Amino acid sequence: MVRSAEIERKTNETDIRIRLNIDGKGEADIRTGVPFLDHMLILMTAHGFFDLAIRASGDTEVDDHHTVEDIGIVLGDSFKKAVCDKTGIKRYGRAVIPMDEALASVVIDLCDRPCLVYNLPMKQEKIGRFDVELVQEFFRGFTNHLGATIHINVMYGENMHHIIEAVFKALGRALDEATTLDPRIKKVLSTKGLL
Repeated sequence: MVRSAEIERKTNETDIRIRLNIDGKGEADIRTGVPFLDHMLILMTAHGFFDLAIRASGDTEVDDHHTVEDIGIVLGDSFKKAVCDKTGIKRYGRAVIPMDEALASVVIDLCDRPCLVYNLPMKQEKIGRFDVELVQEFFRGFTNHLGATIHINVMYGENMHHIIEAVFKALGRALDEATTLDPRIKKVLSTKGLL
C-alpha cells in the first residue's frame, strides 16, 4: 500500500503543489519562496522520514502570510489524504526535541477533531525577514486541514531560530510515530470503531 498524496491549490494569492510520501526516506525538494520556511520543512521531512516536494509561489511582495498559511493548509490536506481512513495507524505521536538551549514538545492525535494548543514564547518578531508570528498561522492551517489535535509546547529557550527548529523537528518525529502502521491495529485505534 502506497501512502502518498499529490495536491494542488491555486488561489488569487498563492499557487501551491505538494507531493508527499509518508513512507519515504526523508528526502525533501522544497521551494516555497520563503527561505526560512523551506529550512524548517526540510528539517521536518528529514526527522519524519517523509518524502516531500513543495512548489509554492505567492504574493510575497505583500508579505509571507498567505504563502505560509496556505502551505500549512495544503500540507495538512496532503497528510490527511495520505493516511486515508487511518486504518492500522498508531494515531498518536509525540516527540520532545532539544536544539541547543531550547526544548520543544509536539504531541499529535490524528482524530479528525482539529484543535491547536500553541505555547511558544515570542522572544523577537523576526528571524531575518521572516515574521515569527507566521509559525502559528502555518500550524493553524495545518491542524485544521489535517483534522488533528496538536499540542505544541516550548518548555524553554532563548534563541527563536533554535526554538522554532526544535518545534519542526518534533513535528516530523511526532507525525512519523502517529502515521506508523501497527499490525496489531486491524481497523482504527478507537473503541468507537470510527474516528
